[in-house]
Amino acid sequence: MELGLTTFAELYPVGDRPAPSAGQRLREVVEEAVTTERAGLDVYGVGEHHRADFAASAPAVVLAAIAARTERIQLTSAVTVLSSDDPVRVYQDFATLDGLSSGRAELMAGRGSFTESFPLFGYDLGDYDELFEEKLALLLRLREDAPVTWSGKFRAPLRDAVAYPRTDDGPLPVWIAVGGSPESVIRAGLLGLPLALAIIGGQPARFRPLVDLYHRALTEGGHERQPVAVHAHGYVADTDEQAVADFYQPYALAMSTIGRERGWGPMTREHFDASRSQSGSLFVGTPDYVAEKIAAVRDTLGLDRFMLHTSVGTLPHEKVLHNIDLLGAKVAPQIR
Repeated sequence: MELGLTTFAELYPVGDRPAPSAGQRLREVVEEAVTTERAGLDVYGVGEHHRADFAASAPAVVLAAIAARTERIQLTSAVTVLSSDDPVRVYQDFATLDGLSSGRAELMAGRGSFTESFPLFGYDLGDYDELFEEKLALLLRLREDAPVTWSGKFRAPLRDAVAYPRTDDGPLPVWIAVGGSPESVIRAGLLGLPLALAIIGGQPARFRPLVDLYHRALTEGGHERQPVAVHAHGYVADTDEQAVADFYQPYALAMSTIGRERGWGPMTREHFDASRSQSGSLFVGTPDYVAEKIAAVRDTLGLDRFMLHTSVGTLPHEKVLHNIDLLGAKVAPQIR
């Protein structure tokens, strides 16, 4: 199973420290990705957001900076908000990244859990589902080695168009990222695309019916088995006490801030401890504990990839680097 990390380049205060500047945080992200490769891990992902508390509004640019400093690690968006973007430009950005990285680029397409990009780029949230369906169909057409003639509702038509540059080693890999929608899971399966599940609450085992649904849709669509990945929050430290001491305050700050926007209650220590339990969605603790939890979720869901999202609230850069080193040196060997 592949093991890696994701980030949104978060910009929350760190204890008594003020929030880092966007430039500082982006430079830290590049260093964290370089450390991820040095630690022997497999994949690094950067998510797209258009808010004051996240610095990565252009994941392909950040990933290109990482590509220049690495040689082996897979580079993916996590995710690209395809609904509010232009599929032609998205294809060009990631095909360019693929060339710069010698074939290491991937794209995780999603509808987005935040909505700021829709008014920013002139889209109506009432078209939320239709936008994604149409733009995904065009993106998949653009991967093909043939001119594309196409017309739709939300952008100008194409006639015998080819998006350049072309990728060297087959079609650009495109995953479908979902937060739990059965319709999205079925879409991924019927299209024969890999599936990435964001599990940021509840019990991971409850996602098993969605994985089963995905495999049935793959079969119904006439496709071979495709990879399944999980993206989850977590942090590794030398002791359980240190992991909780480092992670809880920044995590609670970030989740409570977002929760106020969405009508959730504030993050409490009781909720945190329940989520950190063996059956919960937080992967926080010693290398042995986190490895045991990841292995259990791998076996329950039949995973091919697990991506840990550490800086849910901005953690000190040096602690994130140590977390990465522990993932590579002590968690990955047990998983593998």
